[in-house]
Amino acid sequence: MLFADSGFVLAGLLLPYPTANLVLDVVMLLLYLGIEVIRLFFGTKGNLCQRKMPLGISVALTFPSAMMASYYLLLQTYVLRLEAIMNGILLVFCGSELLLEVLTLAAFSSVDRI
Repeated sequence: MLFADSGFVLAGLLLPYPTANLVLDVVMLLLYLGIEVIRLFFGTKGNLCQRKMPLGISVALTFPSAMMASYYLLLQTYVLRLEAIMNGILLVFCGSELLLEVLTLAAFSSVDRI
């Protein structure tokens, strides 16, 4: 996320960045920050407390988080090569987190039945 901010600063200074697009990208970045913080909080809480509900919320928020990462990978006004690489890595981690969260939810469900 820190690199995305520096990307906006770099693009805003060096490239002809339309004001409306800059505002849209910054608002989307702040929305993405909020979604990601909430997703990570519920994922951590659900994992540490071994609760299905917070982990389920984290799974549900993984999809908007991946959509925002895809936006910054493909649809941002100026996509720097570093941002493209970082967002690609981020999407790989989101996919692996989703897989691990689903497996953890399955493990929590099997423990409840015993």
